[in-house]
Amino acid sequence: MIRIILGVAILLNSLITLGQVPTQAQLRWHDDEFYLFAHFGPNTFTDLEWGKGTESAEVFNPEKLDTKQWCRIAKQAGAAGIIITAKHHDGFCLWPSKYSKHTVRESKWRNGQGDVLKELSAACKEYGLKFGVYLSPWDRNHPDYGTPAYNQVFVNMMTEIFTNYGPIWEFWWDGANGEGPNGKRQEYDWNLFRATVKKLSPETVVFSDVGPHIRWVGNEKGEVNSTNWNMLNTEGFTPGEGAPKPEVLNTGEESGAQWIPGECDVSIRPGWFYHQAEDAKVKTPEELFSIYLKSVGRGANLLLNVPPDYSGRFTEFDSLALMGFKKLRDANFKKNLLKDVTILVANNKTKVLTDQKPKTFVPLRKNESITINLNKAIAINCIQLKEAIQFGQSVKKFIVQLYNSKGDLVREVEATTIGHNRLLTFPSVSASELKIRILESKPEVKLSEIGAYSINETLVEN
Repeated sequence: MIRIILGVAILLNSLITLGQVPTQAQLRWHDDEFYLFAHFGPNTFTDLEWGKGTESAEVFNPEKLDTKQWCRIAKQAGAAGIIITAKHHDGFCLWPSKYSKHTVRESKWRNGQGDVLKELSAACKEYGLKFGVYLSPWDRNHPDYGTPAYNQVFVNMMTEIFTNYGPIWEFWWDGANGEGPNGKRQEYDWNLFRATVKKLSPETVVFSDVGPHIRWVGNEKGEVNSTNWNMLNTEGFTPGEGAPKPEVLNTGEESGAQWIPGECDVSIRPGWFYHQAEDAKVKTPEELFSIYLKSVGRGANLLLNVPPDYSGRFTEFDSLALMGFKKLRDANFKKNLLKDVTILVANNKTKVLTDQKPKTFVPLRKNESITINLNKAIAINCIQLKEAIQFGQSVKKFIVQLYNSKGDLVREVEATTIGHNRLLTFPSVSASELKIRILESKPEVKLSEIGAYSINETLVEN
């Protein structure tokens, strides 16, 4: 009898997991896969990337702010949500915080009555998008920065955000730490910060170099390593300068003590904030698709920055690129070529691997093969594999072999980790049979989905 577990929900407590496992909030986050970042603030109007904190609040004046337009475009692009830079390093708050004198309240925008967080939070709800917040601990404006008192200021600001604008799906901490007005570096109380979020919003997933729930991948190119473990050891490390080396963040750690998956942040433009000179430098749909393969296609999530311009809207340049990116994903992943073919696991037929249900899975032992008879010769240049990560991550190395109608091996691809979603691309071959074998793994592999696609050859990453 084939060892296929269908009643996973009933059997969860009796099955052995594969080491560290994600929380339910992390599992939901894994399924989000792709969403937008929105860098917005005084830098939008001063043409800077890092504000100095001395800019007048009056420079912030997005006269045509339209967060519904942001959400409409995000929804059409297939993004799961939007994360807004509520406070960047310059200290300017996009909400009228009681704990700062450098906010939208002090600007001339809407006569000091405006609130970007309130508008975006409401727009996200209207469009069925998740709402996330970036809050930089570094504050180049606040007079308490560089003193112990500032840690409570930061906690107070977080409390305002969670209390007034929730639910907050993802909370983003940048690790930057510069000198304050008094020439001192701030000693961040990360334990206090983490405890505050946990108390106020326990279902919120928190990003930093070392989590606690999501990790930076060590670069801002939108790429994670082809070997990508969802685990990390964080003992003795902190966000920012105290973080693990970029190469560790980029691969994760097979023996990591905590489940802290990678998030790939990248901007659709060369810069993070809007600069008119970059209107002609927006990444093409094809470039975004390549980034997708190197982030989502390697088991990470993709956080794509789309900065509103000084009118307060996404530009047509960014919007067209996003729509083109969506069309490429839809067109190239529309048809799973394995949907109606025979799949054998240990010589037993199964439809579990193409049922599009992440909670169903097939257990596999080392060197046990999955054999797929395609019935006829089909052009293939992309293979998709997914592990049932609710039980952890197991695969260390696997091999995919494609055979033609004569039984000749025409393509062989070895790869390492799988995780939530693995997309392997290669030059197209005509194949009649497909075999997948686990070469190295933890005790037992649990695969949930398999797919094969024929994508546009110009998009293939060799």
